[in-house]
Amino acid sequence: MKAAVLTKPLTNAHVKQIAGQFDMSDLTLPFWGYRKKMPMHRIVRLEGEGNYTVFHFDDGTQLMVSLTLKKMQSRLPSNVFVRPHKKNIINLLYLEGIHPDRQQLSVSLVNGDRVEVSRRKASNFIRQVKGFQQELQAIEA
Repeated sequence: MKAAVLTKPLTNAHVKQIAGQFDMSDLTLPFWGYRKKMPMHRIVRLEGEGNYTVFHFDDGTQLMVSLTLKKMQSRLPSNVFVRPHKKNIINLLYLEGIHPDRQQLSVSLVNGDRVEVSRRKASNFIRQVKGFQQELQAIEA
């Protein structure tokens, strides 16, 4: 299998512009005694840590909330946020490349993170990426 070449990674300004097309409103997150709205388009990936989820944002900051990855997945648009592995959810707007190795498929994100794709989810993940790219091309046309 050859490495899949994706379209050129999007700039932050372009991501913000496209976010409205994909119904990416603000996400309300619980904190100690209050709730805070975070722009969904700034989330690069989410990482599960037991009963907590670590958010990785486009500016390099991280934020931990006391919700499971499964609960967070239900709050995110499934056409933009995909779960390639039980421990991660990635934002396809920040996908840089797909890297097939001998036994393990992985993806790289624009912030430098590399996330493995589980073997069981690989074919569905590739299908989701292709569908997303088609949506993106339709928006830009």
